[in-house]
Amino acid sequence: MSYLVLARKYRPHNFDEMVGQEHVVKALSNALAQQRLHHAYLFTGTRGVGKTTVSRILAKSLNCQGPDGLGTITAHPCGVCQACRDIDAGRFVDYTELDAASNRGVEEVQSLMEQAVYKPVQGRFKVFMIDEVHMLSNTAFNAMLKTLEEPPEYLKFVLATTDPQKVPVTVLSRCLQFNLRPMAPQTIIEHLQLVLAKESVPQDRASLQLLARAARGSMRDALSLTDQAIAYGNGALQEETVRQMLGVVDKRYVFDAIDALARADGAAVMSLVNVLRQQGIPAASLLEDMALALQKMALYQSVPQSAWDPAEEVDLPALLELAGKLPADETQLLYTFCLKGREELGLAPDEYAGLLMVLLRLLAFKAPAGTSPTSGGGAAPSGSAPETSPDKPAPAAVAAATDAAIEAVATATATATATATATAHAAALASQSQPQSQEPPPPHTVSEPAAVVESAIEPTQHETAPDAGATVLATAAIAPPGTALPWEDQAEHATQAAVAPPPVLQAEPVAPEPVQAVSQIVATGTTVDVLAPVAPIRAPEQAPALRLPDNVDAGLQQWWQALVRQLNEQGQLTALVRELAQQSQVQKRDATGVHLRINNQSLMNETLRGKLQAVLQAAEVAGTLTLEYGEVTASLMLQMEADKQRAQAIAQTIVDNDERVQWLRNHFGAEVVTGSIKPIAIDLRH
Repeated sequence: MSYLVLARKYRPHNFDEMVGQEHVVKALSNALAQQRLHHAYLFTGTRGVGKTTVSRILAKSLNCQGPDGLGTITAHPCGVCQACRDIDAGRFVDYTELDAASNRGVEEVQSLMEQAVYKPVQGRFKVFMIDEVHMLSNTAFNAMLKTLEEPPEYLKFVLATTDPQKVPVTVLSRCLQFNLRPMAPQTIIEHLQLVLAKESVPQDRASLQLLARAARGSMRDALSLTDQAIAYGNGALQEETVRQMLGVVDKRYVFDAIDALARADGAAVMSLVNVLRQQGIPAASLLEDMALALQKMALYQSVPQSAWDPAEEVDLPALLELAGKLPADETQLLYTFCLKGREELGLAPDEYAGLLMVLLRLLAFKAPAGTSPTSGGGAAPSGSAPETSPDKPAPAAVAAATDAAIEAVATATATATATATATAHAAALASQSQPQSQEPPPPHTVSEPAAVVESAIEPTQHETAPDAGATVLATAAIAPPGTALPWEDQAEHATQAAVAPPPVLQAEPVAPEPVQAVSQIVATGTTVDVLAPVAPIRAPEQAPALRLPDNVDAGLQQWWQALVRQLNEQGQLTALVRELAQQSQVQKRDATGVHLRINNQSLMNETLRGKLQAVLQAAEVAGTLTLEYGEVTASLMLQMEADKQRAQAIAQTIVDNDERVQWLRNHFGAEVVTGSIKPIAIDLRH
């Protein structure tokens, strides 16, 4: 008597025996119970999840005659009638299975469609099951489209595929689609326990966990591997034999690797890699098992231990011990490195060399500062101090100076009121600089104290002097008043700043002053922040920037533009209504209402006019709003564009007249990049 493999022997024969696909079973069972049957079904999913099995059960449900021969459509086929037994045996004449992988031509499909005109011979329905339907050619798909869309009432189509992306949308739109999901390892373990109990095969839970992981969500693969493991283990399933069969790394190597990384023991890591090399254990297997162990450790670190059952996880004590040795953040880091390391193994010159580099990378992040990864994790003696050279400041001093500088800049920027006297500022800079052969322009002097101390960040910015022909990026901004930095030799200043950071100046708050322009000059290799002590920028109050024609009422235009600005600031104007108000020019205003002219035909519609009229009436502007099409010479949009151009011209003038920019041009051939001057928004009406 021939042996029947477990995957075929324990194939489900009804929906009650199906495992892991409850969403599909529930939908089909309800449809069969209510007899709301679709004419075409499409089952998708990876290999071994039950696509063909579901199609056979569905065919039996449609044709089941019951034990007494009087049955009807049911979600629970009896399995004993002639139709059920013939479908299970593969000899039911009204159930046709076509393997599209080997019958993918148009001739095979046409032959199948020719059978559709004949009514069932034995059963209630004819069922055409096409497996791996995505393998059909385009002409074969076209040959079945019409029949698939409007089949006879006695014909049902069942299609199965592992790659639904290759199925034409014209076929997908004619089918009721169900996606069979990969099965969870826990579901596979429970089903294997039932099967092995029926087969009287002894097993342990650790071996079932290995088989469930190796199955990758496929129940058929799990049963096939179980068959192989039973033969390999001489009728029994044990963890050691299953590991040898699957080529999975021993758990003790995984735990030893994580423990060595937790202790920062580089020698133990190298010894472990040599053992794996001698035994021929795949490096990818170690990284995969390490990632799985680290994932469980992260769960144990986040979830109380009482929530975990030792019977479900045989390695729970060892994992809990390792979880206590590694901080949660290092566990996450090691998990990420293991995942990335598996991708890099194929790029390494040798598999085990790549594994060693991955572990050393993990060790490099774990080892304390000043120790070698291969030294076993020893820390430096407490009495020793890091070596420093006379030309290099101590790391602690540099860190303290950097923190102080960053804090000073953040405080000055946030409050905009921290100040230092110009005399103290110049003295601090002079103590760190040395005179140069070429005299720079004289520094600006003002009587008011500086509002922002830019020298706090100069030691990290002024590293090299600008080269000849440097490009200057200039930005005109608006900032509180301040004194300009004396133009020092930047190269010498950077050298002094690298050795001794400047002292942090104590600032005293002062009342804010009128705005002044700030020019920021960024040269190649050098960033210089200077405050230009120029007079506050103000536009003439009486003369508007936009020149109005003689026939335009300036007062009426000012009233309309002020009204539109106010309504816009209050949020009353939105979307196209705001565009209508800003692009229009008021023609007249009288007791009957307001008359506007606009040069945009798309904004001249009754809906926008009604919305703008409602806003004006809410603002106590009585009367009716009327619109006309014509040339616009004075609108708020034109005024805003003119203000923007004026601000750009003012910013350009500030930068061009700045003595520092001129000095850079004369001495280094620097040029201001066209379009780099960006003025900050300025209200030029005041």
